[in-house]
Amino acid sequence: MKQKLLLFIMCCICVVSVSGQGTITRQRRTTQQTAPSKPNQNTNSQSKQKPSNRNVGKEATTATVTHSSDNLILSVGKVTFTMVYVEGGTFTMGATSEQGSDAESDEKPLHSVTLSNYYIGETEVTQGLWEAVMGSNPSSFKGDSRLPVEKVSWEDCQRFISKLNSMTGRQFHLPTEAQWKYAARGGSRSKGYKYSGSNDIGSVAWYEDNSGSKTHVVKTKSANELGLYDMSGNVLEWCSDWYGDYSSGSQTNPTGASSGSFRVHRGGSWRSRTRSFRSAFRSRSTPSYCGCGLGLRLAL
Repeated sequence: MKQKLLLFIMCCICVVSVSGQGTITRQRRTTQQTAPSKPNQNTNSQSKQKPSNRNVGKEATTATVTHSSDNLILSVGKVTFTMVYVEGGTFTMGATSEQGSDAESDEKPLHSVTLSNYYIGETEVTQGLWEAVMGSNPSSFKGDSRLPVEKVSWEDCQRFISKLNSMTGRQFHLPTEAQWKYAARGGSRSKGYKYSGSNDIGSVAWYEDNSGSKTHVVKTKSANELGLYDMSGNVLEWCSDWYGDYSSGSQTNPTGASSGSFRVHRGGSWRSRTRSFRSAFRSRSTPSYCGCGLGLRLAL
């Protein structure tokens, strides 16, 4: 009897042991089959989206600079823009004889300036180029992408140029006052005109008497000796320099005063009077000021 009871107890222990092992095994199989599936699907989805976003970013910031004869062609998206080569040289800065009795005190003393070769924009920066770089258009007068951008401060210009330089890998900048003056007078090809490209203001400039109180599409007036347009009229153009007194000594590649309260702008605008368009005329504003007569021209 005792032997039968012992045999029965041993059989029960074996059944329970086998049953417990079967339960543990089934749980392990279930975990191994179902857990990896969702993480793999999410990883695939993310890997497909990331390259697409990177490609869009690259396309939005595509810009190139290529040579065309002596000039450079800047391309940003579908917008192209010409930078004209200016051969350096030595010239007299200030109110030279052709300025006559219109000369003002801050245009003196006359002094010799020597400049290295550089490039300058064939036209003022257009609304099309500004918008291609910045994605917005601050101008008051709109309706054609070839109109000069205006209502931009000196500080706005620095942001525009910084972004353009990031896109192209180049070092665009606002022209120094000396670079602007030399180019406006026609560089080494200068014929000594009072205005940029002519002694007849109406042939080269949009100004108070002929503008109809608005800006006009660039390159609709005659160019100067270097093939530059609107250096007299249409919009004033910021220079890089702080405004300050001229020095009487000879200078090489001057950059203006070391500090100040105002930045120089040059060239007169659509609402300026005739005397403002002389190549020697100087004007100034605070770096944060923006108005519908203020634009820019690039240098490199």
